[in-house]
Amino acid sequence: MKKKMLAVMLAAMMIFAVAGCGSEVAEETGRTTFTVGFDAEFPPYGYKDDNGEYVGFDLDLAQEVCNRKGWELVKQPIDWDAKDMELSSGAIDCIWNGFTMNGREDQYTWSVPYVDNSQVFVVSVDSGIAKRADLSGKIVGVQKESSALAALEDEESKENLDLAASFADLVQYADYNTAFMDLEAGAIDAVAMDIGVANYQIGQRTEGNFVILDEYLSTEQYAVGFLKGNDALKDEVESTLMEMAEDGTFMEIAEKYTDFGVTDCVCLGK
Repeated sequence: MKKKMLAVMLAAMMIFAVAGCGSEVAEETGRTTFTVGFDAEFPPYGYKDDNGEYVGFDLDLAQEVCNRKGWELVKQPIDWDAKDMELSSGAIDCIWNGFTMNGREDQYTWSVPYVDNSQVFVVSVDSGIAKRADLSGKIVGVQKESSALAALEDEESKENLDLAASFADLVQYADYNTAFMDLEAGAIDAVAMDIGVANYQIGQRTEGNFVILDEYLSTEQYAVGFLKGNDALKDEVESTLMEMAEDGTFMEIAEKYTDFGVTDCVCLGK
């Protein structure tokens, strides 16, 4: 009887030991993947290239973070107006794609800002539109849930509210590619958008056909947005970004997108 009891106790101890080892392995292993949510039609920060690969400045930064952390980067295209649902459900670990922190400071846990960005208006060179006031009575396009739309609807900016009220119409698009197609076709008179994306879109089209107005709509900063309260993951990513800024890797990545004005906008690594 004693032998049987001893055998049972030994078996139980082995089970607990194995369970304990499994727990230690899980703790030591930690994170293995890092899923970034991004708008796949938001160049130069995230987009699909001619080979069908997802590329962009933000995705390159995320890849370097993963390389240094030993994580596998999962690039997850999302509908921009569904970004909060994707984040809260755990489908993505962060939103990293030209994501404006201004006005959203309390909605997410943010990394340090890494890009100083501006919202601008793009028009055809022969449109006769030279300044913001010339947009009165015009049809203006903007992306849904975008920073440009937020700026035009900013209750604290009477100037922007009055400007938006002067438009004949403000058309909201799912993506800026479609908005630019309508601008080229003359269906709209201007597009309000991020300056980096504007430079990219203009560069992809016949040279000299479009111009950015000198008077900006607003200025803002980009950062990586995490679920509110997820400070642990934010700290890991942020500390790695700072390392990249200190050793020059951040600017090396930015210089790949010099033609899109990225090097002029970044606020890390300078």
